[in-house]
Amino acid sequence: MVGLLSIFRRNHTNIKIFKQLRQRHYFKNMDSELLKPPHHVYGMQTLEREAFRKEVQIPRLRVPEEQLHKVLPLVKNLLLKMEQLRPVQNVLNESKDNKNLFKEILLHPLPVKSWDSLPIEQLEENQITSRDFYFKELELNYKNWRADEILKCVLPTDEDGLTSYSRIGHIVHINLREHLLPYKKLIGEVLCDKVPNCRTVVNKAATIDNTYRNFAFELISGVPEYQVETKENGITFEFDFSNVYWNPRLCTEHERIVQLLKSGDVLYDVFAGVGPFSVPAAKKRCIVLANDLNPESYRWLQNNMKRNKCTNQAKLYNKDGRDFILEDIKADLLKRWLEVDSNSPSDTAIHITMNLPAMAVEFLDAFRGLFAAEATDLNFTNKTYNYPIVHVYTFTKGEDTKGLVKPLVEQHLGLSLDNNALDIHFVRNVAPNKDMYRASFRLTPEMLTKPLTELDTESNNALLNSRKRAASDGTTELNTPSQTAKVKCS
Repeated sequence: MVGLLSIFRRNHTNIKIFKQLRQRHYFKNMDSELLKPPHHVYGMQTLEREAFRKEVQIPRLRVPEEQLHKVLPLVKNLLLKMEQLRPVQNVLNESKDNKNLFKEILLHPLPVKSWDSLPIEQLEENQITSRDFYFKELELNYKNWRADEILKCVLPTDEDGLTSYSRIGHIVHINLREHLLPYKKLIGEVLCDKVPNCRTVVNKAATIDNTYRNFAFELISGVPEYQVETKENGITFEFDFSNVYWNPRLCTEHERIVQLLKSGDVLYDVFAGVGPFSVPAAKKRCIVLANDLNPESYRWLQNNMKRNKCTNQAKLYNKDGRDFILEDIKADLLKRWLEVDSNSPSDTAIHITMNLPAMAVEFLDAFRGLFAAEATDLNFTNKTYNYPIVHVYTFTKGEDTKGLVKPLVEQHLGLSLDNNALDIHFVRNVAPNKDMYRASFRLTPEMLTKPLTELDTESNNALLNSRKRAASDGTTELNTPSQTAKVKCS
């Protein structure tokens, strides 16, 4: 009876363990005090790699080499997995000419406390007994922990640590809060050591506050090499990160817009940068007109078009975004509309991207009355005209950040969008109570033929109501279109 009870308890324990294993494929090392870096590294500001050495008792299973392929699947969810540590190691048998006839399996100390923690029945079927299970000392050192594990044990625990970083080619870009600045050299060295192929770590020094939108940053570890090559959505880009704007966190948004386009569609990219919208669109055989004010961005935009073999699909410009709208977009649109056959509607879609979130909305008034002088030559009642869809990006601050987007667009456009707002899409969180959005709407004949100075009563009322709704939140300040905002991108 006692024997049966013992078997039941043993099997019941095993059932509980394997239920837990089904929920978690592996056990987190940082949940085990044994596997954490030594306590004395806490608060370290100068990286001392030798200080991370510690010795721990780890459960192990000794297995004949010929049985390993049968035993390993039975304990694969119990393996000790750490950086640069093989969970299966050789064991020398000195009595037989030092040949590796046995293997030693390192087990995780959280789920494996004793022989009873293992699938005993299955192991015994493979001639593995309790005599093959034992604890043995293992030396851990700096190389055995990931960057996040090291930083979690070194940085202050009473405030937020380093939560994320951006990877651009061989560069790791971080944005440290003030309380982490004393640790910046250590953080840089750890990331340089631990992030594969990282040679340079930079910290954002300030908000973007210049005409050309390139980051101000400080080199905190590695070599000062800023020309990078990176891939986004299968497209290769090359640029000098110190002279242009590039944010890998916008990768999904770039892809989302490009997916709206089909071969033969038209893309006007007002603030093109090095081409994250324009190059894949041209690669997709769209007709692209792309512009950027920054001469360096323009140079790398040319390079990326050439590198991806799509220069024939694109016309590139280096000028102010407003001039690009008033001159080049207008001329190309006019040409397309004059060629329209009223009896044969075109299925070509036209999109305008305006990705300068700190101030892109201030350029929307350029579309007002864009074709006022040509109104008599163009038949705006012609339903075959394809009116462009504008995708404008902006930041908003407040409790209801999404609710502020449409009023902000309407304020600078000088007209109510009514039901013309196709989409208000959340792009990403930038800071507490500060978000980035994309507002997509279609330009209308009223917008394109009626200058901003000739607003009718209905539009004036909509503008006034928009301002009231946005201002009522009390967390954002709306400027009139004539005021110039300082460029601050995060």
